[in-house]
Amino acid sequence: MPTDDRDTVPTPRGGPVRHGRQRHRRLVLPSIGGALAMALVLTGGYAAWSYEQLDSSLTKVHVARSAPDGPAGRDAAADADGAAQNILLIGDDHRPSDATPQELAELSTQLDDGATNTDTMIVLHIPAGGGSATMISFPRDSWVPIPGHGTFKLNSAFSDGAADGGGDAGGMKLLIQTIENTSGLTIDHFVRVSLLGFYQLVKALGPIDVCLNQAAHDTNSGVDLPAGRSTLDASQALSFVRQRDGLPRGDLDREVRQQYFLSQEAREALSARTLLDPVKVANLLHGVGDAVQVDDTLSIPDLIATFSHIDLSAIRSTTIPTSGTPTIDGYSTVAVDSAAMPAFIQDIVGPPAAYTSATAADPSSVHVSVLNGSGAQGGATAASSALTAKGFVVGAPGDTATTSTTVVEYPAGSEAQAKAVAAVVPGATAVVSTTVSGVTLVLGTDRHTVSTPPAPAAGASSAPAATPSTAAHAAAPAPRKPVGTAYGTKGTCIN
Repeated sequence: MPTDDRDTVPTPRGGPVRHGRQRHRRLVLPSIGGALAMALVLTGGYAAWSYEQLDSSLTKVHVARSAPDGPAGRDAAADADGAAQNILLIGDDHRPSDATPQELAELSTQLDDGATNTDTMIVLHIPAGGGSATMISFPRDSWVPIPGHGTFKLNSAFSDGAADGGGDAGGMKLLIQTIENTSGLTIDHFVRVSLLGFYQLVKALGPIDVCLNQAAHDTNSGVDLPAGRSTLDASQALSFVRQRDGLPRGDLDREVRQQYFLSQEAREALSARTLLDPVKVANLLHGVGDAVQVDDTLSIPDLIATFSHIDLSAIRSTTIPTSGTPTIDGYSTVAVDSAAMPAFIQDIVGPPAAYTSATAADPSSVHVSVLNGSGAQGGATAASSALTAKGFVVGAPGDTATTSTTVVEYPAGSEAQAKAVAAVVPGATAVVSTTVSGVTLVLGTDRHTVSTPPAPAAGASSAPAATPSTAAHAAAPAPRKPVGTAYGTKGTCIN
C-alpha cells in the first residue's frame, strides 16, 4: 500500500504538505503533553498560586460560538452525552517562533515550514458526576467530510480552517466541527500542544517505562528498542510515539502507542515523587506555558472540581470504529465506520435518559424495517420473518453498506418501540438517529440478529413466553462494560 509519508501531496486548499523523511522525524504526539498537563493541574495537588500561574501562562484562543452549547455551535438535540465534558487534545508539529537552535537540534527539526497538520487528535471524555474517563483517538488519516472542503483526511481540517483566513481560531473551529460531525460528541474545551511543549514535559517528568511485544527498529523515526521492557528518556520517547513504518497496522498501531504512552506518563505524573517535587512542578508549568494553547473558556478551578472524583491513572483508551485502510486518489486513508459510530459512542457515554426510562411497546404496535449490513446473503429476510413471528409489523427488507455493529436506529420519540425491538435482538444497541423515519434494525458483521427460542424438550410444560414489554420490566439492566483498554497496569505490552 502506498503511503503519503514520503511524498509531497496537495491538500484541498493551500500549498503542498511535506510528508518526506524530514517531516517523518517530527513528533506526531505532542497532545500527550497536553493531556499530562491537564492531569497534573486537575488533581488538586497544587497550591492555588500554581493554578493562577498556569492560567496566566497559557495561550488562550477565542473560538467563536454560534450557539451556547458548544464551540462549533452544535444543536443541543444532537449532543450525545449531555452534561459530560469532552476535551479535545491536539498534537501538531508547530514550534514556537522563539524556539532556540539548541532546542530544535534536540528535536531533530527546524522551524515551521508553513503547513500545520494535526497528527494527533484525542477526545478525553469525562462523565458527568464522575466515573471512568475515556480517551477516544481519531486517526489522522480518517477520510471524513470537512465542512466547506469536501471529503479529505481529518488531519487537514485545522490547516484548511486556518487557510480560510481564520488563523489558529479558524483552524480550531473547523477541526472541532469536523470531529463533532463525525462522532456526535460535543467538544467543550481544547488543548493544543506543540512539538517543543511535549518534549519539555517529558524531560520534566523523567524516564518512563514501556513494554513491546517485539523489537522495534525504524530508521525513519529513529526508534531502536528491544522486545520487552525499556526505560525511555525524552529523545527515545519521541521515537517511540512517532513510529509508523514497521508496525503491523500502521497508523492504528501508532494510535495504541499514543494511548499507551499517555497512560504510563499519567501514572508518573500523579505519583508522589512528582507532585511533591517542587523542581518538577516548576519545570512542568514552564513547559505548559511555553507551548500550549487552550480555549478561552477553559476554567482550571471548574475542571479541578470535575476531575476530583476521577482516577486519571486508570483512563481507558479506545479508537473510533474503522473498516479498513483504503488508498483513495493516491492517499493512504483510514475508512471510518460511520454506521457503527453511534453505537460506539453510546457504549462510552450511555443511552439517552428518554430511552432508559421508556417502557417497551407491545410488538403489535411496532412498525420496523430491517436492513442487511452484515454482508451475509438473506440476513434481512430471515430477521424480518423472525420479527413477524414475534408479532411485529415488518416492512420490506433491504440492504445497506457493510457495518461492524448491529443497531436498532430510531427517531427521537420512538424509544418505546425501539426498546421492544432491541429486547429480541441480543447484542444490538438502540441508537437515536436523525436519518430514519421509523424504527430500523441494521444487521452488522457481528452477526447479532433476532433471537429464536429453542424448542421445548419433550414432555416439558409450555409456559407462555414473556413479551418484550414484560421482559423489559422483569429483568434488571446489565451493567455496561467499560469501553477500551486501561494501559496503566504494569506488564502490559503492545506492538
